[in-house]
Amino acid sequence: MRFLFQNEKPPRVLRQPVQSKVPELHDAELAAVYYGNRRAGDFYDFIRVSPSRVVFGLLDIAGRLEDSRTVVNAVQHTFRTLAAELLAAEGVNESEAMIELCHQLNRTVLAAEGGVRACPAFAGCYNENLGIVCYFNAGHTAGLLRDSTGISELPATGLPLGLFSHATTDAAMVALTPGAALLLVSRGIVEGKCSGEEFGLERAKGSLQRATSETAKELCLTVLGDVQQFMCTPPMHDDVTALALMRAAPAKAVTVG
Repeated sequence: MRFLFQNEKPPRVLRQPVQSKVPELHDAELAAVYYGNRRAGDFYDFIRVSPSRVVFGLLDIAGRLEDSRTVVNAVQHTFRTLAAELLAAEGVNESEAMIELCHQLNRTVLAAEGGVRACPAFAGCYNENLGIVCYFNAGHTAGLLRDSTGISELPATGLPLGLFSHATTDAAMVALTPGAALLLVSRGIVEGKCSGEEFGLERAKGSLQRATSETAKELCLTVLGDVQQFMCTPPMHDDVTALALMRAAPAKAVTVG
């Protein structure tokens, strides 16, 4: 089993989207892991847009990697340049900024494709000062949030990108309490099959609930390992990708005496 980490270059001839260094966070951590080599349109990115905000995203552009390369590169350019413009100011309305980012990414997909190409996408802005993620889920697999109350889903707030030029979406907010973890999984994870049965979102929830990972990268590896174990074979059906944001647990009190 071989994993491709965010700073490792895949052994492919085609030019890949630039993989930026994952931003360091205060009392939190981000990571993303592809399983093996990319075959299709899964794409993730991270960018620090202000001293207290980091924007992250996981997109699933329909089609094989060779066919979607132009769209991926255009989407990455819009993601990086516009996120930095929209969310740099200290007093910006994060919900409005994320909705505009979604609208512009949608237009980018349509323009780069010259027509329709479905692109489910989940993007979030993590505010380190507040411990809050403002996000949109454009037809993507539900995000999964684990905290002291259990596992909750962050469902779609709009349609996938790349379908309609005037599609609308909403942005939502969720708090990451100390010790909480946000997990994003690609369609390739939930659609991994064994004997005709899919791994599914419920098994992804179970992996997240049982995980004892202390880092975001370990959490991604745990989930991808569970998919491979379920399938009893290395996943080859699609891109298989996990992205995690973990907030540090509160420090334990030290008893003296």
